[in-house]
Amino acid sequence: MTPVKMYTTAVCPYCTRAKQILKARGVQHIEEVRIDLSDEERDRMMALTGRRTVPQIFIGDTHVGGCDDLMALDSRGGLQALLEPN
Repeated sequence: MTPVKMYTTAVCPYCTRAKQILKARGVQHIEEVRIDLSDEERDRMMALTGRRTVPQIFIGDTHVGGCDDLMALDSRGGLQALLEPN
């Protein structure tokens, strides 16, 4: 399965929902980067994505976006294709 990285904070219902969706699609490990614990990580996330909100989800090298973006990708059938290795 393609690696998943998610920028998160401790208290974020959208982060929790995104993790639930990914786990339901078979993701067993999500690399979580807590931006509420590190200003450097927050700055890195903003530089990579141009966004300030969490979650920010990467599947492999692909920036999926936030929880709403993840749900839209899943509803179009594109999430599973990203998760499966080529």
